[in-house]
Amino acid sequence: MNFKTEVEAANALQADYQKLTAEIRKKIYGQDDIIKKVLISIFSSGHCLLVGVPGLAKTLLVNTIAQVLDLKYQRIQFTPDLMPSDIIGTEILNNERKFNFIQGPLFANILLADEINRTPPKTQSALLEAMQEQMVTVNGKTYQIQKPFFVLATQNPIEQEGTYPLPEAQLDRFMFSIYLDYPKIEDELAIVENTTSGKEIALDKIMSAEQILYYQKLIQKVPINRNVLEYAVNLAAKTRPNTENSHSMANEYINWGAGPRASQYLVIGAKTNALLSGKYSPDIEDVKEVAVSILRHRIMKNYKAEAEGISIENIIQELLK
Repeated sequence: MNFKTEVEAANALQADYQKLTAEIRKKIYGQDDIIKKVLISIFSSGHCLLVGVPGLAKTLLVNTIAQVLDLKYQRIQFTPDLMPSDIIGTEILNNERKFNFIQGPLFANILLADEINRTPPKTQSALLEAMQEQMVTVNGKTYQIQKPFFVLATQNPIEQEGTYPLPEAQLDRFMFSIYLDYPKIEDELAIVENTTSGKEIALDKIMSAEQILYYQKLIQKVPINRNVLEYAVNLAAKTRPNTENSHSMANEYINWGAGPRASQYLVIGAKTNALLSGKYSPDIEDVKEVAVSILRHRIMKNYKAEAEGISIENIIQELLK
């Protein structure tokens, strides 16, 4: 990656992003905002949780992104009988009567955790150290996971039977919680037409691990004005009830608000959104664009909000005003 200036590198990132989205759209129809959010999380070194009922192409989206990125890809289908060792790996006794560690599917660049809420918390928690520290510990030994590393998880809504809600500590490690809805009629027509005609779509590799790591470092260097930084931090602080900076909506309808990790993701997400949009520094609108997906899984509403039919999204939109 040889660029004369960081501005030139930023322009290259936007051009590569356009190529990525064009390639992904060959298979994914009418999900432009979802595609953008997932790519923002990748360039921001974050993990992504895709929430929606079956049949909305959550798994297909992750598979398609894996195909256009030249990275090692693994998929884990989460089930009620899945054990932590099935994810992390295990030690086996070799011919020399020494233990060798056999790596599990967790050791990848892109990990698809399919239907992550179909497995009990013990197995879900096996991802915690990997998601935060990008390493795993087995019998006192630490094993590094090769960078870049992203967990792109899919989840069915909690109200469906046979699911285990993710622990709050694990939810907090996801940068985005993205909700998928049913497609528009014109998009569904395109989906049905293209998937029932026997048409085979070949996807090209657009970006390598080296490029992604370079762009991640570039985004860290993006300058941000003090007022934008303060807006992001104050937005997260507004969600914390009965504190100095809390919003009246938070005091009335929220049990627990977002922690400092939300502030960090709001800033890095705004930086990434700005570069992908052709800007060289984020503004308040960039923070607002990523705010809902960053905050919605970090806020716990109370019984009053449930009784009055007020959603987390309603509260966040009020905080953004």
